[in-house]
Amino acid sequence: MTCVVPSRAVMPSGWLRTGDLARMDERGYVQILERKDDIIVISGFNVYPSEIEDVVAVHPGVAEVGAVGIPDEQSGAAVKLFVVRKDPALTEAALRDYCHEQLTGYKRPKYIQFRDRLPKSNVGKILRRALRDV
Repeated sequence: MTCVVPSRAVMPSGWLRTGDLARMDERGYVQILERKDDIIVISGFNVYPSEIEDVVAVHPGVAEVGAVGIPDEQSGAAVKLFVVRKDPALTEAALRDYCHEQLTGYKRPKYIQFRDRLPKSNVGKILRRALRDV
């Protein structure tokens, strides 16, 4: 199989620029952490959507969660959560209180939207790009 890669994606050193942020452990294994395009910059601070999602997903009333950045006049960007409830009684106020306890101020969601389902890829990964376009 042949793959055509645009020349701007290959750096002079031979590395392939994918737009993914990754970590390599002491054994040389690489773990993909985040897409560079998904990082939310709030007042100069980098906020990783997966970090927010991991915290909110632990809430017993949450089945699924997706976090994206949306434009904000004050801080440049703000966190918006898209949540599928596990517990139908979960309220926005309860989720905000939980986020207030678990997240630093600039990482707390400014907007929360409840949904019946979240857009996903063929392999079941939440499509943040589709959430941003909503």
